[in-house]
Amino acid sequence: MLHLKKPELISADGDATVRSRVEAMLDDIRANGEEAVRKYASDLDGWSGDFVLEGEKKAKLLEQVTPQARADIEFAHRQIKRFAEAQRASLTDFQLDTEPGVTLGQKTVPVDCAGCYVPGGRYAHVASALMSVTTARAAGVPFVVAASPPRGDAIDPNVAYAMEIAGADLVLEMGGVHAVAAMALGLFGAQPADILVGPGNAYVAEAKRQLFGEVGIDVFAGPTESAVIADETADPMTVAIDLLSQAEHGPNSPVWLFTTDSELADTVARILPKVASDWPTGDVALQAWNNVGEILVCEDFEEMARTSDSYACEHLQVQAKDLDWWKDRLRNYGSLFLGEGATVSHGDKCSGTNHILPTRQAARYTGGLNVLKFLKVLTWQEIKTDADPTMSATASRLSRLEGMDGHARACDWRLQKFAGRDDWDFEVAHQTRYD
Repeated sequence: MLHLKKPELISADGDATVRSRVEAMLDDIRANGEEAVRKYASDLDGWSGDFVLEGEKKAKLLEQVTPQARADIEFAHRQIKRFAEAQRASLTDFQLDTEPGVTLGQKTVPVDCAGCYVPGGRYAHVASALMSVTTARAAGVPFVVAASPPRGDAIDPNVAYAMEIAGADLVLEMGGVHAVAAMALGLFGAQPADILVGPGNAYVAEAKRQLFGEVGIDVFAGPTESAVIADETADPMTVAIDLLSQAEHGPNSPVWLFTTDSELADTVARILPKVASDWPTGDVALQAWNNVGEILVCEDFEEMARTSDSYACEHLQVQAKDLDWWKDRLRNYGSLFLGEGATVSHGDKCSGTNHILPTRQAARYTGGLNVLKFLKVLTWQEIKTDADPTMSATASRLSRLEGMDGHARACDWRLQKFAGRDDWDFEVAHQTRYD
């Protein structure tokens, strides 16, 4: 394998500063509640207005959304909702009888409250509002709070409209660590969130990480990542455009090309800066390409697949022959885009799959945001008093194998009370079966 282009490594020295700053902010907000949040909103965002979007202000904000924007947001909402509802339908409750008188079961129960963070820095993340709130609603979460930083004197009108049609119960006009903490702690009229979801900058991601355990989170998020797998059939211009389209997320958003065709690799490397020069966001995209972009030339399809799985990227495109082979072979990715007709932008905005996805190789062990993140899979059992006593006898013996005599006695009692085994006492509890 040839590493045609390597990244210029970016120092991670700022990570410790982010961690300590977030820890101090969270401690302050835990101690001082809404007063601390107001202070941070004023100091960091220059924002001192009402935090809850409601009433006349909300109505006027929604009126600013154009008919075309409404139609597009509604289209995306329908696709995301349909896919999320299909996910929910695939998760079924069940029960089964495993032994005479023994019934085991499973039921799925949504969390009581979800907190959905929607970024609002460089871009207005309309789709992120849809992805998080819509999925929580499809899972059956009864109360959803959404937060997004104000841009000027309000949050973006299109983001507000997306939150509205997706079904947010409460909208907070705030961003950053203090918004995440406000949702987690249930400030400004919100219920305390059981889970926090949604992308954000390094401070938002660190706040979620530090709050994990007190609340659930969707994924441990880092900068957006994208990779393209391409063979000799791929169009270099399409590959270059797709790489740049994801690199515009920020100067530390890596994009990777895995290919078997050295000529395609050379062409992409040559034309990509020229393509970027024509884009309004090309400076950011090109900076990301120079900082963290990579091109790897592999021997064959299998080496490309192994390389891709080792990177375990957030978004993975395949522009190569035999798409079914790739779909079956690839194992580690956040979301997969098969064929030249599928670009990551489709999934990011409106095709229906969720765009809140694992980064930093977390795709090795988890998928992205889905209805299951908002659901608890609860198990239950009923063992009738006249059931076969094998369960109690076995549990008693296993408990004593582990040295847990109290566990064993709870089973011994049931053997004596319900099975009429007066001969089953602590001296003979090691016996292997009933005669």
